[in-house]
Amino acid sequence: MPNVAIYNISGAKVGEMELSENIFGQELNVPAMHAYVKAYLANQRQGTQSVKTRAEVSGGGKKPWRQKGTGRARQGSTRSPQWTHGGVVFAPKPRDYRMSLNKKLKRVALKSALSAKVANEKLIVLDSIEQKTRAMVKVLANLKVEKALIVTSDVCDTVVRTARNIQGVATATVGTLNTYDVLKYDALILTKDAVEKVEEVY
Repeated sequence: MPNVAIYNISGAKVGEMELSENIFGQELNVPAMHAYVKAYLANQRQGTQSVKTRAEVSGGGKKPWRQKGTGRARQGSTRSPQWTHGGVVFAPKPRDYRMSLNKKLKRVALKSALSAKVANEKLIVLDSIEQKTRAMVKVLANLKVEKALIVTSDVCDTVVRTARNIQGVATATVGTLNTYDVLKYDALILTKDAVEKVEEVY
């Protein structure tokens, strides 16, 4: 079973914690993580983009000049794509980019991401967490971390307010933890309670 050190807010090691092999010691499944990230980013897209085709732009009802005899290329409408103010050939239209993944794949991807953090020594466990911005900055400096995701066991408004004032730092709860956020940030910081809850939930 993988072990991880427990740190206090001063960055000093105060103990060790044994992690669940079933969650933090899994073999990396790169295809599963890739599928999750791809679906996550696709689901963030609004899909509201819209540009007019030649059938939708105004004007262009009259043939600009006769078919033959002018020496110029034949033209049927001033709203053809090659004309200024003409329509777009393959205009993007509103569409749904949503992709769905089954629960088993999502769980495999999350376990792989968590295991990757443990393997790369980027998972940090804190015995407690500071709830003031200035103190939180000192904690991150003591841990030598800049870009981090802080995970708490339950929603804590003070921690959320504290972290959002620090650039490159975000917060999540065990219930909202996802593969994309775990992979996005350099370090994953969990409270001791959060680790125990992760092992219960997942």
